[in-house]
Amino acid sequence: MARRPPITNRVRELREANGQLSQAALGEAVGVTRQTIIAIEQGRYSPSLETSFRIARRFGVGVEDVFGWEDE
Repeated sequence: MARRPPITNRVRELREANGQLSQAALGEAVGVTRQTIIAIEQGRYSPSLETSFRIARRFGVGVEDVFGWEDE
């Protein structure tokens, strides 16, 4: 069984809190595909630092307000 990375995120929560922003709209706003946003939300993909900052800025919060690190 594959282990999930220790990086957590609140992308879905923030999308829903911001007028039900779609995955496609968020992807377009930050320069990635809808599929990438899905993978990030599901914890299957850790975005680049640049994409992380773009997501955080889209929601007007800091990177650590979107992404977290769980110690193993």
